[in-house]
Amino acid sequence: MNEPTAYNRITPVEVHHPAPITPAYTAPLVPVQPGTIPAVASVVLPDGRVVTGYAIEPDKPEPSVAKPAVSRAAVNIALGGVGFLAVCGGLLLLTSFIAALTALVTQLVILAAVIFGGWIAVQVFSASGHGGGTTVNIRKAVIKRNKFYG
Repeated sequence: MNEPTAYNRITPVEVHHPAPITPAYTAPLVPVQPGTIPAVASVVLPDGRVVTGYAIEPDKPEPSVAKPAVSRAAVNIALGGVGFLAVCGGLLLLTSFIAALTALVTQLVILAAVIFGGWIAVQVFSASGHGGGTTVNIRKAVIKRNKFYG
């Protein structure tokens, strides 16, 4: 019962620890001074404490290009027109497909009639003749001039 199989065999696992990659060249970090030194501001709080620090100006948003106003009604009319054209195109394709399918079925019916009619003609005209008169073989019986010979 405890024989090792492919499902319960214990195999040692080798663990690989990744080694960090060190860059070939590291540039030394040099502190960069701002182009202008901002003014130091001091604020006196109501309880008498003084807070000193740099004044931070709020970020100014970049000016955006004014977009021309398009009314919602114009957008709805345009989308409705696109939808209407899509429906009309779909209906045109559907009617074309139905017409082509009808023509195909008609041609198949005519082909079947021509083949079947030819087969019947071959059967009628190639019947074994017993002299004059018209003979038609029907299930091994011969009908000749309204007389049945079985």
